[in-house]
Amino acid sequence: MTLLIDRRRILRGALLTALACPVCRTAAADEWGYQGAHAPKNWSTLSPDFRMCSTGTMQSPIDLRTTQLGAANSVTRAYQTMPLKLINNGHTIQVNAAPGSTCTVDGERFELLQFHFHHPSEHLLAGKTKQLEVHFVHRNAAGQLAVLGVFLEPGPRPLAALDPIWAAAPGSAGPEREVAGVTIAPEQLFPTNARHFRYQGSLTTPPCSEGVTWVVYAEPAMVSRAQVQSFARLFANNARPVQKLNRRALLVTD
Repeated sequence: MTLLIDRRRILRGALLTALACPVCRTAAADEWGYQGAHAPKNWSTLSPDFRMCSTGTMQSPIDLRTTQLGAANSVTRAYQTMPLKLINNGHTIQVNAAPGSTCTVDGERFELLQFHFHHPSEHLLAGKTKQLEVHFVHRNAAGQLAVLGVFLEPGPRPLAALDPIWAAAPGSAGPEREVAGVTIAPEQLFPTNARHFRYQGSLTTPPCSEGVTWVVYAEPAMVSRAQVQSFARLFANNARPVQKLNRRALLVTD
């Protein structure tokens, strides 16, 4: 029980700090990255707060491959159109959500806090990587997190919902900026097929805190190759390698 409380405290503290002041980080947090001495394999050595990155047994991302059928779909979204507020935090492009957008997982309500992007995808689908992955981070009243993951793959046409985000994405790290007169509809970034994977995991960045409910949609949303390249020019690789499933249940819901 003590370990669970400690994990939740670390998780809530790290996320609340990031959301309250996206450019306020500890020195250790500034040092982690994806290349060289600051790469994922070394995260746990960069700060005592990051030990879970190597000692945790329920880490994310993972390779999504299972035939174990879960319960009927119990994930719903109620997202609102919102003003575009975004930040290049040095690790990704993050869009901070206005209050009021929610999802429910097994009847539990979570509020959307932010969403951000990874290139290439962090989760694998049957051993294969996708071009991009977007993570929608939510928190419930108890401070627990739920993340909805969506793969983005090149298709015949651009995804219009991405255009205002890419157009405003800062080329270097800096403070949050609000784009005057521009609104976005996060719901338009999701695929039409509701089939998804469910498992218990962690943050995919330091401090790698566990106790995160993951929902990852199996069908990708389609974007253009140019949209993939636009993000790749900013972040050539900001994906943590897959972690061991260990003894966790991985369910797929049709």
